[in-house]
Amino acid sequence: MRVIERTTAILTIAAFALTACTRVGPAPQPTPSHRILHVGTEQAFSKPSDAAAVVQSGDMVQISPGTYADCAVWPTRVSGVTIEGLGEVILADKTCADKAIFVIAADDVTVRGITFMHAQATSHNGAGIRAEGRNLIVERVRFVDNEEGILAASIEDSTIAVRDSYFKGNGNCLSPEGCAHGIYINHIAKLIVERSQFVEQHIGHHIKSRAALTELTGNIIEDGVGGTASYLVDIPNGGGLIMRNNWLEKGPHSENRQVAVSLAAEGNINPPAEIIIENNNFTNDLGEPTLFVRNLTTTTAKLTGNSLVGPVTALQGPGTVDAQIPMTSLP
Repeated sequence: MRVIERTTAILTIAAFALTACTRVGPAPQPTPSHRILHVGTEQAFSKPSDAAAVVQSGDMVQISPGTYADCAVWPTRVSGVTIEGLGEVILADKTCADKAIFVIAADDVTVRGITFMHAQATSHNGAGIRAEGRNLIVERVRFVDNEEGILAASIEDSTIAVRDSYFKGNGNCLSPEGCAHGIYINHIAKLIVERSQFVEQHIGHHIKSRAALTELTGNIIEDGVGGTASYLVDIPNGGGLIMRNNWLEKGPHSENRQVAVSLAAEGNINPPAEIIIENNNFTNDLGEPTLFVRNLTTTTAKLTGNSLVGPVTALQGPGTVDAQIPMTSLP
């Protein structure tokens, strides 16, 4: 199994307002600095939180290889920041604001090449990344044994993209307020997950998204031998779902044995949008029948070219099922 290719996306913001001396104009906006802040034992900043304290819009933060018992809050006063690990960079065992290892309140942030481990919080949803700003890109990032991998707040016009990343051993259902998951996205415009691997999450779901549109492409999402996850993919409030070319497996210890992919289990709240599920491979290793997709929306789901192995019913609810194909070997 592998996550293929890289996509590099660095978002910058450039805004500068000029005012004439003879009249009042818009307040000047800060110009992005485009500095590189070096983090490491022998660098200008010894740990990521030191860089976060002075970061400016447009900065690149580069973290040298090593393990950092540190966390950081990336503040609302900045935007367009890229935070990049050079080599093997691990942040572990510390959370900020009782929320996450990285609390990202800034807009238009890219996080790349970092491993987040062992995030915990008193509410049992300590995350590797807590996304509280608008628009986030996550590339080549590993989330291992956190209570939550990524947890995102509701920002209606925000987009979150996760690419070439790895999630293992996240999730729990210890809080009376609800479970924690591999990825848990609240109400945003779009969630994109591409070429990423999810394995052996605990009790919660691998991916839970309340986004108006969720796009999952080329991922591996599997319980494996030891995973106890509930749904592989949960779209609890309906809306749009595009799933293409994913490999999915429901393991023998799954907490929810009835359904792999669920739509609108918590109410059909999001505006109707396309539900397209095509060219996916799904294996049921439960040893008993299960559903591949349960659609509780009123939108017709279109299932095409999916391969189902084991005792599986393709669809329950509105939709069409066409052209199932034989299972091929896992890449």
